This record gives sequence, C-alpha cells and structure tokens, in this order.
Amino acid sequence: MQWPDYVKIREVGLRDGLQNEDRFVPSQTKIKLLRALIRAGVSAIEATSFVHPRAIPQLSDAEVILEGIGDIPNGVVLSALVGNVRGIQRALETGVREVMVVVSASEAHNRANVKMSVSRSLQALKEISPLASGGGTGVRGAVATAFGCPDQGKIDSGQVSVVVEGMLEAGIREITLADTAGLGHPRQVYTLVKELAADYPEVTWALHFHDTRGLGLANIITGIQAGVTILESSVGGIGGCPAIPGATGNVPTEDLIFMLHSMGIRTSIDLEGIVCCTRLLEETLGRSLPARVSHLGCQR
Repeated sequence: MQWPDYVKIREVGLRDGLQNEDRFVPSQTKIKLLRALIRAGVSAIEATSFVHPRAIPQLSDAEVILEGIGDIPNGVVLSALVGNVRGIQRALETGVREVMVVVSASEAHNRANVKMSVSRSLQALKEISPLASGGGTGVRGAVATAFGCPDQGKIDSGQVSVVVEGMLEAGIREITLADTAGLGHPRQVYTLVKELAADYPEVTWALHFHDTRGLGLANIITGIQAGVTILESSVGGIGGCPAIPGATGNVPTEDLIFMLHSMGIRTSIDLEGIVCCTRLLEETLGRSLPARVSHLGCQR
C-alpha cells in the first residue's frame, strides 16, 4: 500500500493527560512544558480546558496558561476544550485560536462525563459554535467512546453517525474519533473509518487512542491505512479518563514518532525533544511514565 509522506500529530498530554492528575502541577511548569513541546516542533497542542474548576481542578488555571505562554510561533496552533457557553466565553477572552468540543457516542458515558444526554450536548454545540466563529476561533469536534464503552458495551456506527451529524449541523468539519476506553481493535478501526469517510466526505478525520489494552499503535497503523493523517497522542503516555475507571493514557507521543519515523513518515517533530519533555514531566510528577522510547532510547 501507499503510506503517507507526512502525518500531523496533535499533542494532548497537557489537557487529556494532566486532567487525571490529583496533585496540582504548577502553572509555570505547565507553561515550561508547553514551550518545550513547541521547541520540539509540535505544531498542534491541546493546552488546557475551560470547564468548571470544581470539575477538573488541575485545569483551573486555563487563563494563566494561555496568557502566560506569550507569543506563539507562526504555524503553531494551541487549542482548548470547552463544554458550554461559559467555557467558550472564557476561551475567547484569551484569544485562543481553536477550541474543541466532545460528545460521546455512548449515552451512559456522556451522562457520566458531562452530566448531559447526547441530544442535549449536541444542542449545546449549536450554541457554542456560532460564538466561536464570531470570535474568529476555529472549532473541531471529538466523538468519545467511538469504539466501545465499558458501561454501555458495543458502539455501532449508527451511534457514532448521530454525533457526527450533530457536529456537522453545528458547522464543525474536523472530527476526532476517540477510543476513550481503549476497547477498539484494528479491524474495527479500519471498518469504521472507511464507512464514515465514505458517508461524510466533507469531514477531516483524526484519531485518538488510549492504550489501555496495548492496541494503540496497531490501531493507529490501521487508521493510517484507512486514510487518516491526523493523530493525537500524549507526551510520556500520560492520561486516562475521569469517567472511565482504569483507563490508561493515550499512545505515547515519542513511541508514535519513533514508529512513524522508522517507517519513513515525516512528522516535523524532534524525537529527542519529546523525550526531554517526558523527563521534565516525570520529574514534576515524581514517577515514571509508560512511554517506552523515553526509557529505551531513540536509536533504531
């Protein structure tokens, strides 16, 4: 088959990763890590989340992070998660260039995660999206539990399509399929991506895999074979999901880069720079993170 020459990696460790940490990471440390990721060549970074501070105390410093980072190099896009009108209002005040909204394909997970039904979450998108567009901020979406839910079980493509169509109605054209619980497998990934790409050709697709059952990189390979060239990962493999006990982090960024570079696929990211970011994060958290390349070395 024909492999792509280039794959875009979106770093989600600062948002999806840190949100699961009980011990508050100082704002200046987050800014230091954000700057280190940019120096390493990461051009797309989920920096934080504009949710209620009581919901995720770790990310209660969203304004401090986005205002404290200073000038962003050309070509680098920082984004933030928002969940409601108040969230997008806060985000717009910081001048962030892109926001992300999440709706689960699983009714059970959506209620556990955001305390709303799927239909109510989709209605909220129609309130959020115009505010973002009016403020000159881009909006992209993510379908959580697109490959399975521990509470609800199997998720079929029709359930995913309901969320995709709701996002399209809200004007969203880039959508991430997220394996929030790490239940997906390569055959399922290939089948779902090909089906959705055929049904919704106007959508730019991205993939987001948690490595809970060790299938993250295998799923990514299959996703690339199905035509996806935007992938999300987290530095060091940090992460989890507050609404899914036992969920581990995303595919580690350095492991993903090592695999892609070994295959001759460019990413624009310096692998050694990412390893340095992981070491900084491990020093901050006081523990080792799951990434293999950071501990085994970068040489092939």
